[in-house]
Amino acid sequence: MIGPKAPRHGHQRARDTRRWTRRPRSSGGCRPTRPTPTRWSASSRSRSPALCSCCSSPASRLTLTGAVVALIFLGPLALITSPIWVPVAIALFVLAAAVLSACAFVVAAIAAVAGGTWTYRYFTGRHPVGADRVDYARSRIADTASHVQDYAREYGGGYLHSRAKDAAPGA
Repeated sequence: MIGPKAPRHGHQRARDTRRWTRRPRSSGGCRPTRPTPTRWSASSRSRSPALCSCCSSPASRLTLTGAVVALIFLGPLALITSPIWVPVAIALFVLAAAVLSACAFVVAAIAAVAGGTWTYRYFTGRHPVGADRVDYARSRIADTASHVQDYAREYGGGYLHSRAKDAAPGA
């Protein structure tokens, strides 16, 4: 074999391994599906560059053709029968909204009953599940509040009294 080995790019490989030139980049339009690193290929007998997902793949062409044909043939049918479909669509939308709202109200009612039951058990002293965490949080909040109060008395009391004297010098 003469020259370096051709780098692979998916299923594409250069046929001529003797003469190597840099493949020019495409100048616009769509972008390839994968990032294109620097590739070397035979200039005269290389295959086309990487397929583009929006215009070059056979599957996308078939999908686009099928969509256009369906629009051409089914468009007039949809336009003629639209006086039937619009009220049906509105009725289905209202029905779906009512069912979802009813489900949401049921879930909210269950949550309210469960929360009320838990609160009643907590305040009557039955210690429901999670009561220890609530007690711990309550004690932490009370401790933090007392520390802040002590700090304010220790460091802020003199500041506030001095400002009060400045604000009312005759008092």
